[in-house]
Amino acid sequence: MNHEAVMALSVIGIIAIVCQWLAWWIKLPAIVLLLIAGIVLGPVTGWLDPEALFGDLLFPTVSLAVAVILFEGSLTLKFEEIRGLQKVVRNILTLGVVITWSAIAIATHLLLDFPWALAILFGAIMVVTGPTVIVPMLRTVRPNAKISNILRWEGIVIDPLGAILAVLVFEVLLSIQLQGHAEVGHTLYMFAKTIVVGLSIGAIAGYSFGLLLRRHLLPEYLHNVAALALVFGTFAVSNEISEESGLLTVTVLGIWLANMKNVQVENILDFKEDLSIFLISGLFILLAARLNLDSFTQLGLGAVILFLFIQFVVRPVKVFVCSIGSDLTWQEKAMISWIGPRGIVAAAVTALFALRLQDIGYEKADLLVPLSFAIIIGTVLVQGATAKFIAKRLGVAEPEDSGFLIVGANSVARVVAQALNDNGFRTRLTDGSWSNVKEARMKGMDTYYGNAVSEHADRHLDLIGLGQILALTPQSELNALACMRYKSEFGSNRVYFLSTDKEKDKERSVVKSRKAISHDSHVLFGSEITYAKMASLISQGAKIKQTKLTENFSFADYLREHGRRVTPLFAFNPRKRLRFFTAAESLQPEMGWTIVALVQDETDLTPAEMSAPEVDGSLDENRLPT
Repeated sequence: MNHEAVMALSVIGIIAIVCQWLAWWIKLPAIVLLLIAGIVLGPVTGWLDPEALFGDLLFPTVSLAVAVILFEGSLTLKFEEIRGLQKVVRNILTLGVVITWSAIAIATHLLLDFPWALAILFGAIMVVTGPTVIVPMLRTVRPNAKISNILRWEGIVIDPLGAILAVLVFEVLLSIQLQGHAEVGHTLYMFAKTIVVGLSIGAIAGYSFGLLLRRHLLPEYLHNVAALALVFGTFAVSNEISEESGLLTVTVLGIWLANMKNVQVENILDFKEDLSIFLISGLFILLAARLNLDSFTQLGLGAVILFLFIQFVVRPVKVFVCSIGSDLTWQEKAMISWIGPRGIVAAAVTALFALRLQDIGYEKADLLVPLSFAIIIGTVLVQGATAKFIAKRLGVAEPEDSGFLIVGANSVARVVAQALNDNGFRTRLTDGSWSNVKEARMKGMDTYYGNAVSEHADRHLDLIGLGQILALTPQSELNALACMRYKSEFGSNRVYFLSTDKEKDKERSVVKSRKAISHDSHVLFGSEITYAKMASLISQGAKIKQTKLTENFSFADYLREHGRRVTPLFAFNPRKRLRFFTAAESLQPEMGWTIVALVQDETDLTPAEMSAPEVDGSLDENRLPT
């Protein structure tokens, strides 16, 4: 490899990381910045030429990248989740797909004079709405729970389903084109062969790999790389047996693993997060660099009209038809109609199909990529810029978030969450330990199984209704990392963590966490309270109790009565305005407030320990929402 190629690949990697970081910083879907970067590096400046860089390896590289994307998407598709979807979502995934597919296909043919076959393929590709784009948008817009759940589940489930539909349509077109004027029977035979090969190899590979995982015949450190190698291997073998069957194979492989009993695929999904930063991000820069700006001119006014038709006609018709008989208001239907951005799968699949169709001489296949990118960029930018305003005008935006994201599902976190839940405050616990999550679920708590600071959490962790974070793990580093991650989401004044005593110098631990997070962050429950102390109190039988202050029973009376048996956690007024006891300043609840605390039994203390404590706490009027 020459020096120019090494330099180009290095620059692509650096720019990909910068785009991902900027997207996180400004809360914009990364795909937009990646595509813009690719356009600047490619057609605008002429610095990056993917054909010259990769040569004959360009098509195989794109193919393998798309295979990884489809595998990851199908790995999230679980049949049990489909069965549990609400009626509206089921309609959107069935009837809605038909409406979108047919309407876009007809419009593409009429407006842009695309051949029917190519228009049908484009319609199938545009069925997909990307969850990687929708989830960040929902966090910014904060629509109500019904809207957010419908949009989130639509994006997650239709991602692999839409990809499967597009692959099947592509296989049909390819079979017809390659056979030319051959008899229909032979064409059908080639298509059937593709389907059979894709389904059988995908199922066999998925079942075999699942058995290896289930029986622990493969060491854990090899799970991720083995899955990647399996994707590449099955993709290549399938294409060797039946041309273009590889995409269907890897999709079936992912679905099989996702639905196989007693097979954990979370680690494999997490591995894809790291892979996507370089592979997927670099892919989109390369795809955008291949764009010919003149091709956008060739699309002309027809592309603009098509975008407007998709945004203002197809999407609303689909939503309103699919929501007939539901309890959705017209405002909620209108909001769902407005949000339907296209994302990663649409861009990647389009690029791959276009490359293949151009190779076999398909008319206007060269316009497929710019048209798709135009729709993607248009939907993301228009919807992303206006959705929050529209949600407020329609009155479907959530009020100020008052729920709590709790990092940790251990005994301490469960006790705090239960205390909050019992008083009407929403919580969601996150933990990478299945035993902790299982215990929380058995108590009826809302949980997320996984790392709260992972890309998987970015895609699947629902933050709707949550506005504050409590980091309650015994790991100071994880607490600091979680607070750093979510302070941009919630604001630094809504970030709380529990100090740990894992380090010899406890104060050093707190100071380090404060510096890592923000000086405005709150150390929960007082300077003397650590995770270890809380866990010890709970294991010794300490219980959550709450007391309402009255004119005749003040906070000082409360402390005198309970002495050192009490560890105040939080307090709230009659309007449910909640404040935590922290190490920052002294909190003095007034008459009418309710104090929630962890209280030890008197038999667990010595007489000397029964003296009243000095309680540190914070009541900063500006730091907590109503």
